[in-house]
Amino acid sequence: MRTVDLTSTEPSDYRDVVPRADFDVDSAMETIIPVCTAVQQRGEEALREFSRKFDHVEPQQLRVPAEELTRAAEQLDPKLRSAITESIRRRREVCESVEREYDADPVEVAPGASVGQRHIPVGRVGLYVPGGLAPLASSVIMNVVPAQVAGVESIAVASPPRADSGGRPHPSILALCEILGIDEVYAVGGAQAVAMFAYGVEGLCPRVDMVTGPGNIYVVAAKRHLRGVVGIDSEAGPTEIAVLADATADPRLVAADLMSQAEHDPMAAAVLVTDSPELAARVPVELEEMVSKTLHADRIRTSLGSRQSAVVMVRDIEQGLAVVNGYGAEHLEIQTDRAATVAGRVHNAGAVFVGPWSPVSLGDYSAGSTHVLPTGGSARYSSGLSVRSFMRAVHVIDYSREALDSLSASVEHFALAENLPGHANAITVRRNR
Repeated sequence: MRTVDLTSTEPSDYRDVVPRADFDVDSAMETIIPVCTAVQQRGEEALREFSRKFDHVEPQQLRVPAEELTRAAEQLDPKLRSAITESIRRRREVCESVEREYDADPVEVAPGASVGQRHIPVGRVGLYVPGGLAPLASSVIMNVVPAQVAGVESIAVASPPRADSGGRPHPSILALCEILGIDEVYAVGGAQAVAMFAYGVEGLCPRVDMVTGPGNIYVVAAKRHLRGVVGIDSEAGPTEIAVLADATADPRLVAADLMSQAEHDPMAAAVLVTDSPELAARVPVELEEMVSKTLHADRIRTSLGSRQSAVVMVRDIEQGLAVVNGYGAEHLEIQTDRAATVAGRVHNAGAVFVGPWSPVSLGDYSAGSTHVLPTGGSARYSSGLSVRSFMRAVHVIDYSREALDSLSASVEHFALAENLPGHANAITVRRNR
C-alpha cells in the first residue's frame, strides 16, 4: 500500500487528497441502455438472451418455482441456518425498535388548522441481490427485513442465474428468500434485472415502484438510466473501509479488517488513517502475512495496491478526524484511545464501528445494523438502507373555513407577489362562498 503523508499539509478539502477509486458510471451507459430498451420492447425473450450472453446459462424458468425455494431451505447447512436466523432476528429487532417511524400526532398551527404527517410504505419493491464474485445472500436480509417492517406489501427478488446451480440463483439466496417468506424470485441478473423491475414484463413480472440493492457498475448504470421511471435507493460503488487508529490499536486486527473489505472486489478501497509511524509500518507486514494465506490473495493484493487504498499519515487524531470526515467512508472503524468519544465526533460515515471488538465483518452479517451503505463519499449527504428508505412521509393538511379565512389575505398577497394569480384565486373563491 502506498502512503499519503499529510502531516505537514492542511488541504482546504480533504476529499481532494484522500484516495478513492475511479467509478465512471457514464462509461457503462452505452452498454446498458440497449439492454434496458430491449427488455422494455421484447420482455422475456430479451431476458433470456441476456442470460445466455452475460451469465452463460439460460434458466428453464425465470421465476424460480416455490418448491425450489423450499428445497434450498431444507438443504441448508444447520449451522448456516442458525446464523441466518439470528441475523434476521437482530436485524428485525433493530428495525422495529430503532428505525421504525410511527405516524406523528398532528400539530395545531392555529385554531382549526392542523398539519400532520403520515408515513406510507412503498407499494411494490424489487430487490437486487448480486451473484458475481461473492453471492451476497446476506444482502437479502438487509433489503427484505426493513422493507417488511416498513409494511411493503409486494416484494420481489432478482439475482443472476448460475451455471453451477442449474440456471438458478445461488442456493443460499433461494433459501433465505424462503425463510423470509419471499416467494417471488427471479433468476435474472445485471442491468436487465433493473429494467425488468422498472418497466415490468407482461406475463412474468409486474413493474415495481422502487429498486434497491447493490450491484456492479452495469447495475448502477441501469439505476441511473431508469431513475424517474422507478425509484432507487442509491448508486452504490465499490465497497470501502477506513480505519482511524492510533498507537493503541492492534496492528493485526487493523490488518484483518482492511483485508476483509479488500476481499470483496479488486476496486474495493482500504484506507488506514493514523498518527502512529509504528502502526503504519506494522500493518503492511501483518497484511502480507495474512494475504499470502488467504483464498482470494490476488484480488486482495490488487485492491490494496491500487490507487484507492493507502496508509494516510496524520499529525494527530484531530487531523485524522478531519480526514475521515472529509472522506465520508462507507465503513469507518475507530480503533483509538477513548474510541467512543472519538466516534462521537464523526459526522460523515455510512456506519461507524467503535473499538477493537466491532469489526466491519460483524456489520456485514449479524450486528443488527444495515450493510447497504452509501459509498464514494456519498455518506456526506445520504444514509444506509433502513425502514425509512421504504416509507414516504406525507403531510396531511386539515383547515376549517374559519382557519382559512383568517389566513386568506396573507396567502393571496404571497401568490400575487409571485405573479401567480391563479393561486390567489383558489383562496379568493373560497372566501366568497
